[in-house]
Amino acid sequence: MHHRMLARDLISDVVPALKTSDTAQTALNWMEIFRVSHLPIVNENDYLGLISDSDIYDLNQPGEPIGNHSLSLPRPSVKGHQHIYEVLALAARHKLTVVPVVDDENHFRGAITYNEMISGIAKISAIEQPGGIIILQVLQRDYSMSRISQIVESNDARILSMHITSDPDSTSLEITLKVNTNDLASIIRTFERYSYEVTTWVTDNDEMDRFYTDRYNMLMKYLNI
Repeated sequence: MHHRMLARDLISDVVPALKTSDTAQTALNWMEIFRVSHLPIVNENDYLGLISDSDIYDLNQPGEPIGNHSLSLPRPSVKGHQHIYEVLALAARHKLTVVPVVDDENHFRGAITYNEMISGIAKISAIEQPGGIIILQVLQRDYSMSRISQIVESNDARILSMHITSDPDSTSLEITLKVNTNDLASIIRTFERYSYEVTTWVTDNDEMDRFYTDRYNMLMKYLNI
């Protein structure tokens, strides 16, 4: 049901790595072209660190090599086998626009940009596939994934993706379902017949975009904690 989305699947093939001999101005030019605020520094395949535009502005010497700048970030990186949620968590924690990917020997394997993170989330959520969204409120003790699947399938539909959020202070779960049909009325009726509380449903495309934007913002806020 979920795509397994790993860091190595998200690597951008366009973002360049800087060498320590590159000047600050070169780095700023690349940042502007690729609309990022960070770039990895790599020498002979070894990942040395991530420089931010604010590191460059702090020194304010456009002709100075990157190697002479002090870096404000502690060499952030992920390994290729890490899940997209770990990539997002690191990006949110350090407010990164680029996340470097390294192997076990700290060799640079590539970088993941903000755009790749967004499209990775889109794939996991089955955003591109047509269908509607139903959000249920369920008591934790009543939660049964097989029961929920049965209700959807009994209406000739299937679940494309499913996301569960729980509040530590609450006994209930919020379950977000993406199903492969926009005709949600009969599915909702069946859920209500089995005493599930349907809090929201979305079928319209504009609403869908707003819904995903809200969800993405919530996810980033959640990961930022």
